[in-house]
Amino acid sequence: MVLGLLMVMSIFIFSSCAPSGFTSHEYGFFGGFIHGVIFLLALIGKLFGADVGLYAANNTGFTYWLGFIIGFLTLGAGGAASRR
Repeated sequence: MVLGLLMVMSIFIFSSCAPSGFTSHEYGFFGGFIHGVIFLLALIGKLFGADVGLYAANNTGFTYWLGFIIGFLTLGAGGAASRR
């Protein structure tokens, strides 16, 4: 059960990297949050030559970056809390 859940989550995570193309949709707070959470995976993909973006170029500004930073910091806080 746990292995199946991990496999489904890993497929979702590895297939949902940050967008690389410019679309007409502007990304706001929640888009920034999701892109912040998957930033490390997108960075690893970028380092290995994949055509993925690290952030959305067509964002709303402050709210996108606020969500991005909170999403990125969520990764570090989650790892520290599980160590206790």
